[in-house]
Amino acid sequence: MQTNLKQLHVPYLPTLDREMPIEDISATLDQQDKLSIDKAPWPAYSYVPAVKFSLAHSLNCLFIKFYVSENAIRARYRQTNDPVFKDSCVEFFIAFNDDDEYYNFEFNCMGTCLSGFGGGRENRTLLPEHVIGKINRWAVMQKTTAPNGELLTNWQLTLVLPVEVFCRHHLTSFQGVRGKVNFYKCGDELPQPHFLAWNNILAEEPNFHLPEYFGEVQFA
Repeated sequence: MQTNLKQLHVPYLPTLDREMPIEDISATLDQQDKLSIDKAPWPAYSYVPAVKFSLAHSLNCLFIKFYVSENAIRARYRQTNDPVFKDSCVEFFIAFNDDDEYYNFEFNCMGTCLSGFGGGRENRTLLPEHVIGKINRWAVMQKTTAPNGELLTNWQLTLVLPVEVFCRHHLTSFQGVRGKVNFYKCGDELPQPHFLAWNNILAEEPNFHLPEYFGEVQFA
């Protein structure tokens, strides 16, 4: 059992509202603290792109923004619940309170979402398309050149998740809610496959479905 779990405090921002233009939400998240997804638990996959995220909530909505810079991207999958983890992908998993079951939300760089609920990697029920469709997404992408001449793609993904998306619970507000969470970056079929985590994982093979390595989260 992991003992040095990270702790995450999700700030309450009353100025945010799910009906706001997502560009304004994105700009507000730019002003929040950014946390790095930089743990590479598996030495066979040594490539570490630059990945950060920021987040906040507005009682009945969760707002997350990912910031990624990597040397190759892929966005093959466009349909809900496609295997987006094979593309340039960011993910977050969350379990509420002391639940053993958790949600996984996985997005490629275009915003295509795969999401499920269950107690482990093999026992997941995909969320219905009409539920996932409630997630508002905005992706922005640009090419840049690193100081060493390497061509990079910088992409950002802003997500707006109303409480209704967490459809296996009866949440009406995030206020005071606690739980466990982890954030990831992967790209199973990229030229340099990689598997990064916010809270470190101890396992022999790449596996994000290990809730014992989720960090603690508290909503203000």
